[in-house]
Amino acid sequence: MTKKIVLAFSGGLDTSYCVLDLIQQGFEVHTAFIDTGGIDEQGKAAIRARAESLGASRHHEINVAQEIWDKFVTPLVWSHARMLGEYPLLCSDRYLIVKHCLLLCDELKTSHFGHGCTGMGNDQLRFDQTVGSLGDYEIHAPIRDLQSRVQAVRDYELQFMADAGFEVETSASRYSINENVLGVTISGSEIDEFEPPAEDAWSMTNGRKDWPEGTLKVGLGFEQGVAVSLDGKKLSGPEILQKLNALLGAYGIGRHIYTGDVTIGLKGRIAFECPGLDGLLAAHQALEDSVNTRFQNQFRHQVAERWAELVYSGFFYEPHKADLEAYLQSSQAAVSGEVVLHTEGGKVLAVTVNSPYILQNPDAVYAQSCDWTPEEAVGFIKLTGQSTTLAAKVRGTSG
Repeated sequence: MTKKIVLAFSGGLDTSYCVLDLIQQGFEVHTAFIDTGGIDEQGKAAIRARAESLGASRHHEINVAQEIWDKFVTPLVWSHARMLGEYPLLCSDRYLIVKHCLLLCDELKTSHFGHGCTGMGNDQLRFDQTVGSLGDYEIHAPIRDLQSRVQAVRDYELQFMADAGFEVETSASRYSINENVLGVTISGSEIDEFEPPAEDAWSMTNGRKDWPEGTLKVGLGFEQGVAVSLDGKKLSGPEILQKLNALLGAYGIGRHIYTGDVTIGLKGRIAFECPGLDGLLAAHQALEDSVNTRFQNQFRHQVAERWAELVYSGFFYEPHKADLEAYLQSSQAAVSGEVVLHTEGGKVLAVTVNSPYILQNPDAVYAQSCDWTPEEAVGFIKLTGQSTTLAAKVRGTSG
């Protein structure tokens, strides 16, 4: 009897090739589009039509936008994690894609799971390690297998699809594009060559000439570290991200270029857009810096670095990540209030912070007034610096 396989399907070149390849291998292919919030209804209909035209036995569509908000965006914002201080881990929808594909495998009573990852990037770690963390399944990776036989893989795929009678968008020959509620990543073509991305590579943010006239102000409300409202209106997390993507993207907020170290030893360069996340992170940091203690705010950076490393490298279901998130959640007890973001284009600033938990002494204003004496200040300086002063005396000063 023909074996069933669940293929994580995006409708792009790689996963389209996978459908044809797996059918040739004799599988009954069930394509699964895990909707992570970046595709509109027209786009989803096109993905479904693509899967059916390729010969998929059945196409499945599962929406996980809210789960991405709960499981990824929330701890990301709590930690302010950015890989190497720049990349906010837009790849993290992969973990939920795999999770829900495996749930579909269970439903269809098959252990076969397929994906379109190459053997060069980090996505293969994210997919394969998640499979290893969540159960006992057999992984099929047609593109990775193809690389052992073909040098110019992308050219081969394009020709293979053309020979099979399937058109491929022109952009597929230039870029590999991934879009979700978190933002857009773009790789390939001149980006891989360490050249400036072409203007048509960007899809979520406007270039300077297209910025709206005037300025934009938008208010974000937080409850215990979670964004719950936009300009006073209660919205779900995914709705807030989608609206911020549109509002801030129009002003060119969120354009980035990132070069990182791929786990297998290559340098990977991508362009990415994340206007909504940039706004969320700016607003949350302004609020958290105002209400949390010095030690809480300092330790956040250490947690962020480890959390980012785990999520970037494939360890989304590592128990240590859950330990870090337990601390992060505890640290958000007082992170409630309103923040106003402001932009004139290109950069967003948190200009107003309002919270009943701001750690502010009404009798002391920085650089203006205080409720301690000059003598107390001198004594504090002497005691705080005593160890350094003694080291200079004992060891001798050096220029």
